[in-house]
Amino acid sequence: MTMAINMMDVVGRKSYHCDILFRVIDLREEAGRKMAILYGEDFRLIADAPYDDLIKMNPSEQRKKSQQFRSMEEQSFELFRQDVSLLKEKQEYDASDGYSKDIGIFQVPGKVLHIDGDPSYLKKCLLLYEKVGVPVYGVHCNEKEMPLKIGQLIDYYRPDILVITGHDSYSKSKGKMSDIHAYRHSLHFMQTVLEARKKVPHLDQLVIFAGACQSHFESLIQAGANFASSPSRVNIHALDPVYIVAKISFTPFMERINVWDVLRNTLTGEKGLGGIETKGVLRTGMPYKLPLDD
Repeated sequence: MTMAINMMDVVGRKSYHCDILFRVIDLREEAGRKMAILYGEDFRLIADAPYDDLIKMNPSEQRKKSQQFRSMEEQSFELFRQDVSLLKEKQEYDASDGYSKDIGIFQVPGKVLHIDGDPSYLKKCLLLYEKVGVPVYGVHCNEKEMPLKIGQLIDYYRPDILVITGHDSYSKSKGKMSDIHAYRHSLHFMQTVLEARKKVPHLDQLVIFAGACQSHFESLIQAGANFASSPSRVNIHALDPVYIVAKISFTPFMERINVWDVLRNTLTGEKGLGGIETKGVLRTGMPYKLPLDD
């Protein structure tokens, strides 16, 4: 007996051998056929699927499928943590003139405004930002509303780094890969970047990451994003934007960021992520003094 599938169930697509786990976020009738709208559990992918192509995944199957991503996340986080540690040590060395001066320093990493179309992914990202020590404001916003709201959000939060992400996908039936209208949300992401650049035109005064799975990379870069997805139209991992902007947040503002240095510790790599040469946003100050009690 086939198990009934309901809203928010975790499912796989039989026609794709259940290669990706999805959450059911909507069920609807289209031309007399029951269809489901799906959000990827680990990838920033949105998909349509016939109801009868879905299979409900039980908890043990979910754990088995997710385990490979958890181990990838742990490995990527450990590499990134080492990167951040080395960046901090270098700053301390330079500020203390090769440790020859006994002077305390303090660091002011770049503030991030992360706008996400998926509240559960936003929560995961905020936990990772906190884990690595990046100051962040998180806002859940439907992708279609992002261009309308981005201006007031920039005015309110005044970020150094802006993340515009959520879900996306390319549909061959809607047009060629070069046609931005063949994508679920790439046009909305592009419009949001354009609106953000009206507020802060300079690429180093506001660093922007934009895009999700299979997004129209070229349009996002041309609109003014420093980093974007997806050059090869592949799926990107839910946490990839965090690794990119955290690296920028902890790189000194006098240093340029090599694009490969940013991409190498992401879970997706250069097929799913790319960008342009960009300055860091970290600032170091001194002296660091603990307040004295009266």
